[in-house]
Amino acid sequence: MTMTAAPATPDGLTTAEVARQRAQDGANVVPQRRRTPAWRSLLAELTHFFAGMLWVAAALALVAGMVSLAVAIVLIVLLNAVFAFAQEHKADRAAEQLVAMMPASTRVRRDGRTVSVEVADLVRGDVVLLAAGDRIGADLRLTDSHELTVDESMLTGESMPASRASGSDVSAGTFAVQGDAMGVVTATGARTTLAGIAALTADAARPPSPLSVQLHRLVLVVAAIAVTTGVLLSGVSVLLGLSLTSALLLGVGVMVALVPEGLLPTVTLSLARGAQSMARDHALVRRLEAVETLGATTFICTDKTGTITRNEMSAVEGWTPAGSFAVSGTGYAPEGHVEAAPEVRLLATAAATGALACATGRSRHSDEGWVAEGDPMDAALDAFAHRLDLPEEARVTASVRLPFTSAAMSSAALVAGSAYVMGAPEALLPRCRTTAAGAGQVEAAHQQLTQMSARGRRVIAVARAIGPVGVASEVALGAAMLGELELLALVGLRDPPRDDVAAAVALCRRAGIRLAMITGDSAVTGAAIATEVGLLGPAGVVVEGADLPTGDAEVAALLDREDGAVVARVTPSDKLRIARALRTHGHVVAMTGDGVNDAAALREADVGIAMGRSGSDVAREAADLVLLNDSFATIPKAVQLGRGTFANIRRFLTYHLTDNVAELVPFVLWAVTGSEIPLAIGVLQVLALDIGTDMLPALALGAEPANERTMTGPRRTPDVVDASLLRRSLLVLGPTEALLSMGAFFAVLTSGGWHYGDQAPTALIAVASGSAFAVIAVAQMVNAFVCRSETRPVWRLDPRRNPWVLAAVGVEMVLLVAFLGVPWIADELGGSWPSGTGWLFCLGAVVVLPLVDAAHKGLVRGRRRAQSL
Repeated sequence: MTMTAAPATPDGLTTAEVARQRAQDGANVVPQRRRTPAWRSLLAELTHFFAGMLWVAAALALVAGMVSLAVAIVLIVLLNAVFAFAQEHKADRAAEQLVAMMPASTRVRRDGRTVSVEVADLVRGDVVLLAAGDRIGADLRLTDSHELTVDESMLTGESMPASRASGSDVSAGTFAVQGDAMGVVTATGARTTLAGIAALTADAARPPSPLSVQLHRLVLVVAAIAVTTGVLLSGVSVLLGLSLTSALLLGVGVMVALVPEGLLPTVTLSLARGAQSMARDHALVRRLEAVETLGATTFICTDKTGTITRNEMSAVEGWTPAGSFAVSGTGYAPEGHVEAAPEVRLLATAAATGALACATGRSRHSDEGWVAEGDPMDAALDAFAHRLDLPEEARVTASVRLPFTSAAMSSAALVAGSAYVMGAPEALLPRCRTTAAGAGQVEAAHQQLTQMSARGRRVIAVARAIGPVGVASEVALGAAMLGELELLALVGLRDPPRDDVAAAVALCRRAGIRLAMITGDSAVTGAAIATEVGLLGPAGVVVEGADLPTGDAEVAALLDREDGAVVARVTPSDKLRIARALRTHGHVVAMTGDGVNDAAALREADVGIAMGRSGSDVAREAADLVLLNDSFATIPKAVQLGRGTFANIRRFLTYHLTDNVAELVPFVLWAVTGSEIPLAIGVLQVLALDIGTDMLPALALGAEPANERTMTGPRRTPDVVDASLLRRSLLVLGPTEALLSMGAFFAVLTSGGWHYGDQAPTALIAVASGSAFAVIAVAQMVNAFVCRSETRPVWRLDPRRNPWVLAAVGVEMVLLVAFLGVPWIADELGGSWPSGTGWLFCLGAVVVLPLVDAAHKGLVRGRRRAQSL
């Protein structure tokens, strides 16, 4: 992305040069994506395939003169569209949020003066002045750097601030942590590294969720069955002597009977309820379908820094030539202590004195507790000094200090004539001719370094120059820094895992979910942390992003392991490849992340999970789920809720589809007999059942709490609608309801003197129709309890676990009384109060339906046991 800068001088560009450069490159702004207009999103909710079916049904009802039916169907479509639009209208502003990452103004040199300008006014060749705490507004090449360290974690995932010397490049959107520098702008606007990530974010389209795919397939099947059945029965009825109007009525009735009008509102409300439950567990759902998709998750790719770990450095152990020491306490708080023998403590104190002289960062107390001020590693060493009970007189200020440079991989400080050096062990140990405890311990230091690195520690060496420094100057200190040294100590720091991560990882494993750590840190550090929390097992794989295979299939095969995987030193494009490869391999992928570098991969994954506290705005806007407490432990809780929501969708789908059979049979009998058998229930009665009496129990089934077996093993079935659900609803429960309702209808007719082929009196048909309607409604009340479990009979279920079903059935009883007992409602629907015979069949439904369901569940259990032998 970086371009060659225009030649620059310390005086900066002139006003004319700025104008010429801006005319060539444009303003320094990140291009924004065009957002989908709200009206188009609402229109999509009104015109998808399922809604289209209902629009056609409403039009046919209107043509047939059934205005009430047409109005009812239109209201269903509108209410569902408005509700879904209100829930889902979360604009995709990920790329736009990149603008918020840019500072409002910055200091530059122009026309020989230091001025403050808007970041949007920066041009290539501008000379920018940086100080600690500044957010960098364009890609720069540093021309003069004084102890500058830059927090690049939002771009690279690397947890530690990076030292940037003169000649180094720094990127827009990163932070200057400490020091100061001057740099020349090399790229602005769309040409910056930040804009490149914005382009990846914009190009990564969200994949359709498993639920949307399956519901779309279900709608297509239902539509095909409804239209085909309606047309066939209409044609047959015409051949059997029905008028065209009656045939059209039949066709509309069949379509309405077969289409579960309450399905989409129930699904949407169930997902919304799941989202509310997740919010109580600190997981904010930004896309409703992600609730169910979480339950389908088979692979979680998690970031390390800030997700698995706390994103705070702590000194945890160390070694001196006199022996090892252990440090208790976490984070930057001074509480804790160092366990060490007296001679070890003496050397550790000398090392802490030198480290604090070399460091500029400190720990400080704020409203949010103890935090790092400046470099987090320096703050961790400051906390270590507190835990060591370092005397205040030992906290001396260096008379001369040389900052850390990537070339020397160390920093140095002069204190009372002694030169202390702190830095990377690989840079200091070769210059250590001896140790503070005498010769012969340097080799032992190398062994300790290897062991601490293998445990995932970031190891810092502290040494002292042999002999005094005679002159207090940078030149003299630099010579001492590069001369012979005596080693004081090795200090091991780490970014510790969150306390609840290990248990969360174990729960994911028990649920059959595979895991991979995707980090910008080193392979050694990543592997150590992953092993500590149980994410990486003996058969797991550790690989760096640069070493990933070139093919997606090979990438998936490499990472798809029961014992986990660690991918280190990843780039944003690596994360995209990993998400895409695993999805292509058949996994439902959840990807966690908090940085700008994670945004594109979050959108590519089936479920993008961002951190709410430490995450960037870009990551949060790209994600489907935001963890408000940044706790990895929230993820398996959300998965459990997602699996529970999936099971609940299956429950109320079974419930909805069951009475479709009972609603369809009357139209079939009416058609095939050429209306010799009166129509048992009308189209408005079907709608009253689907929307009036069925909706609340279906919603109550959507509130069924997840049981303890939800997170044991993989999800039992990947499909919302499968053969077992269809068999149970369409071949067992549905026919049972149909037989009971038609039995009541015929029993009332025959008790009133009707015989096949007779023209029954209108009043008798109304009573018989009301009886059939009542049987279906009562059977559905019982079905609400039956559908609470796919395996256990109703008498083995505790009704107190889901009181909403009891409440919904109570409301359904009231509605049934209103539909049959209030004269104007009964007249509009076409039925009347049932006879005693009709109520006897209602009582029979209360007994028969649970028995039939229990027998079917017993057969299924027996078949599964036989297959497992």
